[in-house]
Amino acid sequence: MSGGRSVDHREVQIPLQQVAQSLASRRPRAPAGFLPLHGGFRDHFVETPEAKYCCEACRLVLCQPRQTECGHRFCQSCISDILSRQTPVCPADMEPLFKDKIFRDVCCHREIMALKVYCRSEANGCQEQMSLQQIPDHLNVCPFFEVPCPLGKCKERMMRKEIPDHLSWKCKHRESTCEFCMTKMPLTDLQKHKETVCPAFPVSCPNHCSFSSLPRSELSTHQHDCPKAQVSCPFHRYGCTFKGLNQDLRPHESMFVAEHLRMMATRNATLENKVEDMKAEMMERYKILPVLSSRLSEVEKQNDELREKSRQSEQKLATIQKLMSSHSEKLLEVELELRSLRLLRDEVENLRGTLENLRTRLSVLEQGGRAGSNSAAHTLASLETQLNRHDDMLSVHEIRLADMDLRFQVLETASYNGTLIWKIRDYKRRKAEAVSAKTLSLYSQPFYTGYFGYKMCARVYLNGDGMGKGTHLSLFFVVMRGEYDALLPWPFRQKVTLMLMDQGTSRKHLGDAFKPDPNSSSFKRPSAEMNIASGCPLFVSQSVLETGSYIKDDTIFIKVTVDTSDLPDP
Repeated sequence: MSGGRSVDHREVQIPLQQVAQSLASRRPRAPAGFLPLHGGFRDHFVETPEAKYCCEACRLVLCQPRQTECGHRFCQSCISDILSRQTPVCPADMEPLFKDKIFRDVCCHREIMALKVYCRSEANGCQEQMSLQQIPDHLNVCPFFEVPCPLGKCKERMMRKEIPDHLSWKCKHRESTCEFCMTKMPLTDLQKHKETVCPAFPVSCPNHCSFSSLPRSELSTHQHDCPKAQVSCPFHRYGCTFKGLNQDLRPHESMFVAEHLRMMATRNATLENKVEDMKAEMMERYKILPVLSSRLSEVEKQNDELREKSRQSEQKLATIQKLMSSHSEKLLEVELELRSLRLLRDEVENLRGTLENLRTRLSVLEQGGRAGSNSAAHTLASLETQLNRHDDMLSVHEIRLADMDLRFQVLETASYNGTLIWKIRDYKRRKAEAVSAKTLSLYSQPFYTGYFGYKMCARVYLNGDGMGKGTHLSLFFVVMRGEYDALLPWPFRQKVTLMLMDQGTSRKHLGDAFKPDPNSSSFKRPSAEMNIASGCPLFVSQSVLETGSYIKDDTIFIKVTVDTSDLPDP
């Protein structure tokens, strides 16, 4: 640490490492750690500095000098204080000051750093003289410079030359050696070590025997043999009630040998009787052991069979529950559609009956109206008008019936487990239509991740799209707008697998998989009927497709699988 003084003349300590690093860089201006906290240098100069080296504000030797437009010099901290005022003016001539017209005075700084000063530890006895910029290097070796205790725990400060004596005699945290076990430790821990854990420290026997002092590590062994220790007779387990000092145990054992033998004999007889009883009991149990073992084996076998049946039943029950839950909604929708179809068919039948009646009446009228009057002709025209109107209504109902039949077919083929099997017939014709740009792409029927899940479909370009146009079959995945999108998490994040099915025996299906990009608009919640398709323009080359066993009976199969394992319930 280097010494300096603040504006209120208190000593300020500045880290020497910062000073050394700054001097090593050899920059024109002084290092930050070497500078006073505020104002100019307060060092003891060998010769009184000239007035041009003094700050116009603090009157100290300039620190990081700055020169104003009017030619006066200030310390950097002093000019900063002046500029922070509302209307800054130079205190020397009261000229207004502007921040952009104040510059560093490098030449003055270099001259100041070359001025001779006494060591900052002069008060401690150092008489060295050096230039101002040499102070940090000198303080790193100055024997009179005050430093903290190198051990780090001691809070005392001392001159560098006093460190050896401090570490040898004065520091409370200096290393010391236990005179009993020769273990090294800080002096502050030595007394506690002796009083608690030192194995060689002499301690007295707690029984106050003749051994007045023995090492702590031998105390437990001594307790076992101590003549003053309280002990019980070894035959207490047989009934002896003697308790006394260790030194009285042997006389007791000598005097009561016969009594001890009698106790042992009595205990032994009791144990023999118990052993005989246990043998008899064991023999009785041993006789029924084979029967119990046989019954246990049968029970275990039955238990295993029951477990297997239970497991199979649970699996069947789970399968049935899944099927019932998956088909209940579908059956409900089918029933609703069938009701609509029945109503439409009934209406069509009624219309057909009415139409036939009208045609019959018309035929009768035509036969009888040849000799009739003008009223018959008018009636005939009216009937023809009704007939045309009924024909129009019949056409509308037939169109609705066809639409309902198509919706019913889509409902029958819809998948609700995240898997689509798409059968594309007439491959050659559809491929030719794609080549001629008549039908560029085909959409599959919709499929779902569940009855209340995402609605999706596949899109295929038989003659390719983008980079694959004319050379590849391009296959894409499309997220569609569904009925339950408001309850589903967005963006769509499920893994998608696209596959062209091999219809041969080798089953070498061609597939590709991808994880959706959550930032892509293709997987945001659809605002239109369907999002932009995302997939593989180069899914499979047409040469591989048309030379393998992927086409049979002019039909190909495409499989799309969406991972539904981590989908939450809506």
